[in-house]
Amino acid sequence: MSGPAAVTARVVVPVPLPRPFDYLPPSGARLPPVGSRVLVPFGRRQLVGIVVDHGSPPADRSVKLRPIARVLDEVLLDDRLLELADWCCRYYGAAPGETANLLLPGALRRVKAFRPAPKPFIELTSTGREAELSRAPRQADLRDRLITGPLARRELLESGFSADVLRRMLDAGLVRAVEDPGVIQSTAGPELNAEQRHAVSAILAARHRFEALLLAGITGSGKTEVYLHAARRMLERGRQVLILIPEIGLTAQLVRRIESRLGAPAHVYHSGLSEGERLACWQAARTGRARVIVGTRSAVFLPLKRPGLIVVDEEHDSSFKQAEGARYHGRDVAVMRARKLGIPVVLGSATPSLESLHNATQGRYRLLELTERAGAANLPRWRIIDARGRSGRLDPELVRNIRRHLDEGGQVLIYRNRRGYAPVLMCAECGWSADCRRCDAHMTWHQANASLQCHHCGVHHRAPPRCPECGSPELLALGAGTERLEDQLKAEFAEVAVYRVDRDSMTGRHDFDQLLEKVRDGKPCILVGTQMLAKGHHLPGVTLAAVLDVDQALFSADFRAPERLGQVVCQVAGRAGRGERAGEFLLLTRHPEHPLLEAMARGDYLAYARKLLAERQAAELPPATALALLRAEAHQPEAPRVFLEQAGRLLHSKRIEMIGPLPAIMTRRGGYWRFQLWLQAPDRAALAGHLAARIEALHDLPAARKVRWHVDMDALEL
Repeated sequence: MSGPAAVTARVVVPVPLPRPFDYLPPSGARLPPVGSRVLVPFGRRQLVGIVVDHGSPPADRSVKLRPIARVLDEVLLDDRLLELADWCCRYYGAAPGETANLLLPGALRRVKAFRPAPKPFIELTSTGREAELSRAPRQADLRDRLITGPLARRELLESGFSADVLRRMLDAGLVRAVEDPGVIQSTAGPELNAEQRHAVSAILAARHRFEALLLAGITGSGKTEVYLHAARRMLERGRQVLILIPEIGLTAQLVRRIESRLGAPAHVYHSGLSEGERLACWQAARTGRARVIVGTRSAVFLPLKRPGLIVVDEEHDSSFKQAEGARYHGRDVAVMRARKLGIPVVLGSATPSLESLHNATQGRYRLLELTERAGAANLPRWRIIDARGRSGRLDPELVRNIRRHLDEGGQVLIYRNRRGYAPVLMCAECGWSADCRRCDAHMTWHQANASLQCHHCGVHHRAPPRCPECGSPELLALGAGTERLEDQLKAEFAEVAVYRVDRDSMTGRHDFDQLLEKVRDGKPCILVGTQMLAKGHHLPGVTLAAVLDVDQALFSADFRAPERLGQVVCQVAGRAGRGERAGEFLLLTRHPEHPLLEAMARGDYLAYARKLLAERQAAELPPATALALLRAEAHQPEAPRVFLEQAGRLLHSKRIEMIGPLPAIMTRRGGYWRFQLWLQAPDRAALAGHLAARIEALHDLPAARKVRWHVDMDALEL
């Protein structure tokens, strides 16, 4: 409430409480404007907060307000960004204090002043050009990289140059750090086909208004080229472009492509950067100096001085959903952000989410289809292989096909969504299995370090030499993870390189990027890995792709499992045949007659997705209806049940269907018993509003302090 009577500032601070707090102006100073960053006393601490509103004195005169300690920055955040954060808190049921975590990088949430990040680009000096570096080969290599012009400090480090080499050259005056690389030489991209040109025209036609465009292009259809052509036109008009990607692993190759095509530096924002690097990008976005920003989901909250276009690449990816704190979905927040800014937003994917497809069907989004692969590449030929009776060893038909493609000079990609050597370690005598004591799950055996690990809570310990129940030494490794597949493939194809790609093998910050560079030389090799391999990588040498063991998803209790299965299968299939050679895709299953697999094998993901969408609508499941889960967990099962029963009585409404308390699909995880209340309604806004109006009352329930709980609006995991 603003006006003459406003004498207090409403401040959000980074604490998980359901309300902002009132403060008086700093001693002897005026009330700081809305959007200011302030330092306030909070209990015995001092915290950095954001002024989100002005208010009147409290009605209860016994309440003694404390003054703001100091105004750190006036009007650091504009009204539209504050409105977006407020919408997130109301829609997702997040605590208002988490607004500060969304809107400010870590460096600006600290009380102590933060040392600014070094200048982001490195250029060669005249001294460096003439220096004798025969005894410093790494410095000579770095000089060779900089001969053609400045490069991002980040890119040099990702290329394998150490921070120490860079520091030595800076100290010696051989290179210098600069804020802006000047003009980057741009390269012309491939000529667009008719469908791509139509998509670019549709995006540009919306440049002065909000419109959500769903760009559904088959793998290899050139969606990125559509983004880049539209982005170039926005840059020519002095506007900023924000490109959201699901994971850090996609950043490096995309950034290089963007910079070479647009002739402008791309600023990067994600959790893998240092606090100083994130702060530098945040400030560059706010001032408008960052014209192109590439980031993961948190980048959707960056301040933008001259916004022109938001792109969400791989919009279907579940990585856009935040799993803790404010549980927002980056894609949906991007759409709301574009609406508030009055600019277009493009959601791109070869396998669109059913939510986005539903919105296109309802007329909320405009559907743009790319049905042809760009250039001369063709879609791979699909085959389903019956894998019954082949447990524990490589399928002979798979081996024959791998051999044929390698002999013809191709590369092979094999997807298995289980890391480790074997998902189960079992005693052959008594049937004992290695289970996690803190989760309802088996522990995975990792042969490389002879350990058992739980991939849900992270606990690990040495594998026993004998069965702890009966003492038998006959312990069987059942099933195959990526580590076991790697061993089997190396034994079968000793003449070619086999690379494993998962979180166990790709431990360094730049390991994956360096591997991709190595693979792009085109030499025959085999890549075996998990989700890392399925996400948008352009590997023109891959001619055969295969997915192993999809059967668990066919019979999952999670209604979203068939959608995820279709997406990962189509994404992996799309890695094959992107170059000049024809591609082939193999799907190994013990249920080749399953109707979902038959529908997928036609190679038309949109038709498959529309079939799933019709089934969801008939069953009144999301996205046909809105779903929120009120989750609670504790070390004993009774406490979350009691809390959810109390919450159910508080949230009761004739407009909302309520089921539960129900145990989560994995009831015990990390030592916590997990239960949930299923809340469903035909109207999404009504459900969100009903929850938002009762958040404070949920905090005040007698059982609330005995559990950890949160609201998960538009929940993706059950």
